Amino acid sequence: MSKSADQSREASGLTPQQRLESSNTRLVDAGIATIKDMETLRACVAYENANQGRVQILQRLKRRADEIRVEVE
Repeated sequence: MSKSADQSREASGLTPQQRLESSNTRLVDAGIATIKDMETLRACVAYENANQGRVQILQRLKRRADEIRVEVE
């Protein structure tokens, strides 16, 4: 596991794999919705790109990134 994935786990208790690797789309949506920082989000994007590359999940992650940016402003 990469350093950023380890740090993401420390911050939230979940790894990118745990957030994104469910056959239940509600669990994946919940995993994405609970991302609170850009570091965790980047780790999830990297994980998705390296493993599944699902466009729909990447789009959801992009929307969450936009939401986080608005929250920070």
